[in-house]
Amino acid sequence: MKLVVATTNPHKLAEIRSILVDLPIKLDSLDDYPIIEEPEETGQTFADNARLKVLHYARHLSAMTVSDDSGLEIDAIGGAPGVHSSRFNGESYEEKFSVIHTELHARGVSTSTARFVCAIAVAKGEQLIFQTQETVEGYIARECRGTGGFGYDPIFFYPPYGCTLAEVSAEAKAKVSHRGKAFRELRTFLESVTPRR
Repeated sequence: MKLVVATTNPHKLAEIRSILVDLPIKLDSLDDYPIIEEPEETGQTFADNARLKVLHYARHLSAMTVSDDSGLEIDAIGGAPGVHSSRFNGESYEEKFSVIHTELHARGVSTSTARFVCAIAVAKGEQLIFQTQETVEGYIARECRGTGGFGYDPIFFYPPYGCTLAEVSAEAKAKVSHRGKAFRELRTFLESVTPRR
């Protein structure tokens, strides 16, 4: 069985590969299908965008396809950046972090409750065959810390670990992360539909 992961992000793909390891499934990414154009992400929710993307790519592929939409919601700034996380102010994440801290200070706070959200959808052809959404709750760190992970990890403080998600190993992050939880649910689904060796 083949599963196409609808991403070109190497960090995200590495996380997903580590969770789906040992399944009798060949994992491809969009790097293997460069001629397919990216759809415009017009959904109002992470789940909307995950469905929109997976149906777009699955129509062009003969294989089962999985897409995720994920991002950061910060309560003190109205849930932003939310579904716009990857396109949020600034080209670099350092710029995005600076904007977030500026927005928080403008509201008279230096931190806020926040969560990472990951919605995933799986389709084959025109048919959606699996969907789920998971979160991980935490706070915005007052300063960036850590060099691991990617994206917003350096400003996401996870209380049970007492540090940001950029300060822990990839394995420790995957155990608690929004994407880790969602793709472990996908793994369970795939195990139920994959013929045993």
